[in-house]
Amino acid sequence: MDVSMTLWVLTILGLCALIAADFFIGRKPHDVSVKEAGIWTVVWIVLAALFGVGLLLFGSSQASGEFFAGFITEKSLSVDNLFVFILIMAKFSVPSHLQQRVLLFGVLIALVLRAIFIAAGAAVIANFSWVFYIFGAFLIYTAWKLIQEARSGDEEEEFEENRLLKSVEKKFGVADKYHGTKLFVAKNGKKIMTPLMVVMLAIGTTDVLFAMDSIPAIFGLTQDPYIVFTANAFALMGLRQLYFLIGGLLKKLVHLSYGLSVILGFIGVKLVLHALHENGVHVPEISIPVSLGVICGVLVITTITSLVAAKKQGAAEAPEKDSIGA
Repeated sequence: MDVSMTLWVLTILGLCALIAADFFIGRKPHDVSVKEAGIWTVVWIVLAALFGVGLLLFGSSQASGEFFAGFITEKSLSVDNLFVFILIMAKFSVPSHLQQRVLLFGVLIALVLRAIFIAAGAAVIANFSWVFYIFGAFLIYTAWKLIQEARSGDEEEEFEENRLLKSVEKKFGVADKYHGTKLFVAKNGKKIMTPLMVVMLAIGTTDVLFAMDSIPAIFGLTQDPYIVFTANAFALMGLRQLYFLIGGLLKKLVHLSYGLSVILGFIGVKLVLHALHENGVHVPEISIPVSLGVICGVLVITTITSLVAAKKQGAAEAPEKDSIGA
């Protein structure tokens, strides 16, 4: 898809306007209700759908299909990331009325970092076609690792700060309590960070680790930097509302890791086939409609089996609770 610099600028300005509107509407710290989160989740999904339709009308069916496949993949991967966000919130004991502010700025940091990753990835792919083999192998390995973790049943119970975050804390210092929405406060004539600033950095920098599999995954569906960026942007911008909407339901998606492993493995195979095709090897390539169908199908099946399993587990635990209560 041939994208002019004017379109790039207009798209970025449009996304900035949407983010600004989201910020000013919810600028006052408050506890986000399920109703509010649901409305905004629908708004972001509708905006993404309208953007995809716009690509169909003013671009091509291929560009539109690649966007929807990329958006759905990034959205499904971001849902899994919410588990870690919950751990981060618990680790720093973030007050409920400040969580929406934390997520907003954390997601903005993540979006900027992902834009850098996307630009670097696009440059590498444009000059070195063999990188598809590396991306494909990495996704297949990640898929296998996800399955191993899901089968082990081990869950990470505590968030561990990364080295970058620890070094920033050591350099600037951290206050011992929250000070409303302030990011820095003065102490003994020196400005130090508040816990709010720390947790924002934690969410933003932790997303870099998530990008290690999500960016290669979407490049497996499209090599167009414009589509890669916009799909990531729409997936991330609705993440804050999704956190409050399905935070309590995440534990019921017991088969999500299996579904994501299938999707990542599928895209990994697609990347390897594409690399072989680029090198003159006659192998079948997986089309975007097939990719979109597989991704949606896996997510639907995973959701249904997860809810059924959660329901059975709840029914099995009910008699035990009754007997204990008796």
